[in-house]
Amino acid sequence: MLEDTSFAIHPGQNQAIENDSYRDVGTVQSIQRRDGGLTFICDAADIHLQFYRSDIVRVVMNQKGVSDLESTPAVVAAVESVNVGVEETEKKVVVKTDHLVVSVSKKPFRLSVLTPEGQDIMSEKDKGIGFKENGEVICYKKMEPEDRFYGFGEKSGFLDKRGEYYTMWNTDVYAPHNPETDPLYQSIPYFMALRNGRAYGIFLDNPSKTTFDMKTEQEVYSFKGDSGKLDYYVFAGEGPKEVIEQYTHITGRMPLPPKWAIGYHQSRYSYESEEEVRALANTFKEKGIPLDVIYLDIHYMNEYRVFTFDKDRFPNPKKLVQDLKEEGIRIVPIVDPGVKKDPEYSTYQEGVRNDHFCKYLEGDLYFGEVWPGTSAFPDFTDERTQKWWGDMHQFYTELGIEGIWNDMNEPAVFNETKTMDTSVIHNNNGDPKTHRQLHNLYGLLMGKATYEGMERNLNGKRPFLLTRAGFAGVQRYASVWTGDNRSFWEHLQMSLPMCMNLGLSGVAFTGPDVGGFAHDSNGELLARWTQVGAFTPYFRNHSAIGTLYQEPWQFGEKYEAIIKRYIELRYEWLPQLYSLFHEAHSKGLPIMRPLMLEYPRDAKTYALHDQFMIGDNTLIAPIMQPEVTDRAVYFPEGEWVDYFSGKVYEGGTTHLVHAELDTLPLFIKKGTVIAQSPLQQRAITDEKELELHVYAHINGSYNTSFYDDDGETTGYLSGESVKLHVSIQCKDHQIAISCHNEMEWPLPYKKCSFIIHGLEEGQEVWVNKERQSGVWTERGLRVEVTI
Repeated sequence: MLEDTSFAIHPGQNQAIENDSYRDVGTVQSIQRRDGGLTFICDAADIHLQFYRSDIVRVVMNQKGVSDLESTPAVVAAVESVNVGVEETEKKVVVKTDHLVVSVSKKPFRLSVLTPEGQDIMSEKDKGIGFKENGEVICYKKMEPEDRFYGFGEKSGFLDKRGEYYTMWNTDVYAPHNPETDPLYQSIPYFMALRNGRAYGIFLDNPSKTTFDMKTEQEVYSFKGDSGKLDYYVFAGEGPKEVIEQYTHITGRMPLPPKWAIGYHQSRYSYESEEEVRALANTFKEKGIPLDVIYLDIHYMNEYRVFTFDKDRFPNPKKLVQDLKEEGIRIVPIVDPGVKKDPEYSTYQEGVRNDHFCKYLEGDLYFGEVWPGTSAFPDFTDERTQKWWGDMHQFYTELGIEGIWNDMNEPAVFNETKTMDTSVIHNNNGDPKTHRQLHNLYGLLMGKATYEGMERNLNGKRPFLLTRAGFAGVQRYASVWTGDNRSFWEHLQMSLPMCMNLGLSGVAFTGPDVGGFAHDSNGELLARWTQVGAFTPYFRNHSAIGTLYQEPWQFGEKYEAIIKRYIELRYEWLPQLYSLFHEAHSKGLPIMRPLMLEYPRDAKTYALHDQFMIGDNTLIAPIMQPEVTDRAVYFPEGEWVDYFSGKVYEGGTTHLVHAELDTLPLFIKKGTVIAQSPLQQRAITDEKELELHVYAHINGSYNTSFYDDDGETTGYLSGESVKLHVSIQCKDHQIAISCHNEMEWPLPYKKCSFIIHGLEEGQEVWVNKERQSGVWTERGLRVEVTI
């Protein structure tokens, strides 16, 4: 209770020494083949190895008398048939697949993972796997001097997490986030290690409180759980992209969102009436600022009861939703898990009568204080309750609503612990467990219930879900924003590594509250933050009650013009961004990427946290300090073109770049192509044009694909889509472009053009083996093509 006062450093608070009396699993006594894997019977526990694929191995430790190979809902992959070879000697057992080697020393049990060539990937030495009688489980791994660590989901601080200690326990944190604020709202017990260009990953599938210690010792790191079993996966990738593919193979990948969800979103806690919402939409329209989504925070409800509207403030929500949808604007309301205790409230009545709420072992309902006052909480560990909760969202879909915002789903409770009583019992589909054991699953399972319910109710349209809390696999259901940040420059700076590490953790659709949520923003901060937001996957401006309003026009015409231009730029870049969303859907790769992901053998990228990439060829180095107009930018190998000025920068070094307030340092790699469209006011439009911008080079080749579909329905799952393959060959004063549609679905564009930037004198342009003359424009040579 006094942890935010000087009491936190009282001498008596720091005298306890951590009890490190873990019992080692001991010596291997025998080996059994079962369940498609190998079980090592050790002195104190059994350890099971199971290959999900030839490059993914699962390790499960069960104490004596227990045989539990069940996974949490985070895991969706099925075990594949893998050709496994086993060689045993007196001292060790070697298990081989086509892609990795697992070597197990017998006395005591110590596990190492190697490449088929014998290169060490991950190993255990003096310490290995252990447990305590109180239920704690732990695993130690060797840490090499060159190791860098990334991922861990939503964590503050720098990009590289070496030297950090993290706790996974979903927590409502309104107090200002800073580099030592931990834990936060999301718990994703997964990380990636990078060593001299080679990568591996570990996912600890344990939903209780877990910790990752890359700090205490210099040569060893550890991860442990307060309860449950030690159950982890090793992803033996060649590089970081392969590790992400492997991790998202196990935990799933995001569905394609509706296009409107990747446009610009405007929010406030709260727009408190229908009149205020309509006036907001009209102002955007009058000023010509693109907009796709307006949010309704808790004030839209009747005394904060979910699945209700306050009829005084919002007398006709259906007409409001329909009128705005005709303008191309969606309404997304907030839905929290707390259900007000009120015997005259139908949602509460149904939950009690049909046994949907969380209880204590003795059968009493659990109640906690949240926005509606005393509230009950659905038990989302029960599939029956998930179905009920999902079906309740017909209340919203009948109004025409297609997106939902889940908040307070850690679950947050207004008490000293900030959450539900850990002794509450969850039904867990007939395998009851305490909230202490399952806490981190609550937000994930609420998201599952909400998304699947919306999906059923929308009859073929794609739902959108935003969530604050989650666990590994949350990307299958929801976009994630980084919670209650502040209108501080430091929070703008911190948002980049937070979003990049979320992306490396499988959560591609992520972003912060642009402008900052709490505190008062200002014109310069909002302008610079909007420049960044235009290129973060999730793009929402959100501010708190009692703070200055921060819509694009609130700080005067000077800042409004800049903010408007970058919101417009977002819409011009939608074809490029949408293609990257499809790559996240199909491969698991993030949209917003740290440079180390694209250049894993360039050591200068390993800790670079204030620059990022969009895809594999766009570099963004934002200004994130007040009154600064110059900054150092590191360019990896190649040549890089300033998007606005056309100036070329040589790669492999750092340059000082000038950028006035109206300019975002934005660069495209020479020899590559980006997809854009002319400016539009909404993400979904019938008047579609495609512009493929080629940045000319003297030598080199580049291959990519651009994806498109109707942007609203699930027809893409059955092949109703466009995949435009583009190949560029630059050689001997000639740029040869090959372009063809790999899908049978017809191109949805009324016009398709190539625009060639930076042509050298004498360079010729060929498209699909035909020489092109084109028309010269301010930006380059425009060539209209038929594909």
